[in-house]
Amino acid sequence: MTPAAIPPAQRIITALDVENKAQALALVRTLDQAALFKVGLELFTAEGPSLLQEVQALGKGVFLDLKLHDIPNTVGEAARVGVRHGARMMTIHTSGGRAMMARAAETAGEEAAKRGIPKPILLGVTILTSLQNDDLASVGMTPDTAGQVLRLAALAKASGLSGVVCSAKEIEVVRKEVGPDFLIVTPGIRPAGADVQDQKRVMTPSLAVAKGSDYLVIGRPITQAASPSEAFAAIVRELETVR
Repeated sequence: MTPAAIPPAQRIITALDVENKAQALALVRTLDQAALFKVGLELFTAEGPSLLQEVQALGKGVFLDLKLHDIPNTVGEAARVGVRHGARMMTIHTSGGRAMMARAAETAGEEAAKRGIPKPILLGVTILTSLQNDDLASVGMTPDTAGQVLRLAALAKASGLSGVVCSAKEIEVVRKEVGPDFLIVTPGIRPAGADVQDQKRVMTPSLAVAKGSDYLVIGRPITQAASPSEAFAAIVRELETVR
């Protein structure tokens, strides 16, 4: 499936930013329309790999968002294990460098081929959406968020990854750099009127897709809504208006 052909409901990655397995699985069961669920560092640390199998047993895909960052062999083997657990998507910090990303792409491909399953989507995390120019300067980086995102996105593509994670604010410059077939996954998505909370670079779902994002990571606007299924359906309706 090409990025442009992704159905609206499948573009939404619902973030399971909850405390435990019971809460996570309750949300998965509630959201019939949803296809992909993000399991991040907090929930994975709390519940471990068994949660991934339980989400998949409910017919849903897992986006394993651990933002791997270590020496190339360690990250490569972690990516291999992620394939064994059935993760459809995984994240890797692009700041770990080309060798690290290339090793992850290699081992993930090897393990998928061995098991006769599609290779997972490996995504390079560029700059976290909680960071702005002043934050970059404070850790010794050039205070140019868009420029740094662009540099890291190009490196991720050259390293053999499937796409990148970047803020909606950088979608257009990244798309211009990487072309139409390299995936862009966007966190910090907030429907109109929603609280931006700890995200600093945010955008509405329809505008993000119109600018070129392929997948949208949306958590609290869905999971903390009075009716998560209605909140999800409302975002799908919004995305259906994008041409």
